[in-house]
Amino acid sequence: MEGVVIRSTGSWYQVRTATGIVSCTIRGKFRLDGRVATNPVVIGDHVTLSMNEDGTGLITDIGERHNKLTRRAAGRRVGREHVIVANVDAAWVVQSVQEPKFNGGLVDRFLVMAEAWEIPAGIIINKADLIDERSEDAMDFWSETYRDLGYPVLFTSTRTGVGIPELRDQLANHIHVIVGPSGVGKSSLINALEPLADLRTGEVSERTRKGKHTTTFAELIPLGNGGYVADTPGLREYGLVDIGPAELSHRFVEMRENLHECRYPDCTHDHEPGCRIKEMVEAGEIVEERYESYLNILHSIHMGDKDVGR
Repeated sequence: MEGVVIRSTGSWYQVRTATGIVSCTIRGKFRLDGRVATNPVVIGDHVTLSMNEDGTGLITDIGERHNKLTRRAAGRRVGREHVIVANVDAAWVVQSVQEPKFNGGLVDRFLVMAEAWEIPAGIIINKADLIDERSEDAMDFWSETYRDLGYPVLFTSTRTGVGIPELRDQLANHIHVIVGPSGVGKSSLINALEPLADLRTGEVSERTRKGKHTTTFAELIPLGNGGYVADTPGLREYGLVDIGPAELSHRFVEMRENLHECRYPDCTHDHEPGCRIKEMVEAGEIVEERYESYLNILHSIHMGDKDVGR
């Protein structure tokens, strides 16, 4: 029997098959075959399973993934990969206007990994009802920056309903994943899109101004318009996997078409003379904040990604 993994709790997996949903475990060999990933089976995986007498299943094979959204695993073990979801049509990073504040560094790291797997990506800026005189200019700046780069940007509010119909249209008839820090309102957004989901939500910590984890496992949630959205646990950080210094600039869309114009073919766009990318920054053709984000990520790669940018 074949199916798609729609929920992963770490030890049990819910698999949607042609005859219904089956609770499954996995063969021990998947955890012992030398994989560098923390999780051998993830939501979105196409799997083969055999049925047990009690109605549960055993996943015996995992199909080839045409893409995956991944990050470095927590615990700072070099090279350890945590796959968030597999076989998606698009990925969205959620930020909030305030509580917690917008984090451009995390957005850029997310976009780098999406570009690496050629996954169409977009940005959702939630809690639009909190925009005030202090935050309005910043939100205009970030939204214009990413839209100019070709990334869709949606402003949403689960309190007022702003942007929810537009987001619902974007998620129709495809498999999407949304990721972001705890507290930005991912679960609340999914509840607004699909009230039957009834996901648990939490508040932002008054002490740290960061979100409290409410989603503890990954799940593919069906939407009424034919789409699926993956709800995932909140991220404190977004460490990169398998991105080297020479590859990084190719994942910044505003840089890659001009890389051949640098004096040196192995230019890192940091200290080298004759760098076309630095010239573009000075001329205002590349947004300075994006270039600074690039340099921060480059530094973290050189440092073994010990500084993963929160």
